[in-house]
Amino acid sequence: MPKISSRHAALVAGYSILIMAILAGFAYGFVLNGLIVPDNITLTANNIKSSMMLFRLSIFSFLVILISDVLAAWALHIFLKPVNEHLSLLCAWFRLIYSAVLGIALLNFVFVALLLNGENYGSIFEKNQLNALVMFFLTGFFNIWSIGLVIFGCHLYLLGHLVFKSDHIPKILGILLIIASFCYIISNIANLLLPNYEKYKSTIEMYISLPMIIGELGFGLWILFKGGKEFDNEKTE
Repeated sequence: MPKISSRHAALVAGYSILIMAILAGFAYGFVLNGLIVPDNITLTANNIKSSMMLFRLSIFSFLVILISDVLAAWALHIFLKPVNEHLSLLCAWFRLIYSAVLGIALLNFVFVALLLNGENYGSIFEKNQLNALVMFFLTGFFNIWSIGLVIFGCHLYLLGHLVFKSDHIPKILGILLIIASFCYIISNIANLLLPNYEKYKSTIEMYISLPMIIGELGFGLWILFKGGKEFDNEKTE
């Protein structure tokens, strides 16, 4: 099997990160935030049922995100292996474990789609029971995803450390990734442990989302357009 060059690995990682950013904005930012109404089970269930195709598109988007995460883990390991092979491997494993947790969480959306698809379960459950089950699975998704995002934060910390130690990548990107990692870890641990966190979640996310977006997307764009080119230039000299 031919060896993958640093530039090719950078392209795979860059495109994967860009695809994930676009689809996450659609699936989470547009679809889920538009359909799910906090503290209103009935309206949430009705929104999903009346926009089932849109909800299914969000499931498919998360599936593509999962696949892109696996590709990014592989490509980033190859790209950052010259910095520190062992840490690069550990960094990749954290992202792969996160991807597995995301896949488990995503099953909850499949259960929601099955419950609200047609009248299959309308004769078995009363409407209030059906809506409660829908909210149960939706909550299950977000809680399991929060566990995964804590693991993803650990991945970002190692990624930031590797980027900072690299001689070819701007160190500011490493610092931004490390800041983003703490934002992921702290916010999602709070989401799991603090019972009243939902009241403050939107306000907190408004402040921490900016460093998270700048860190991840900034690194993704840099690796897409510049990553690995220095190694190609060294070979041609």
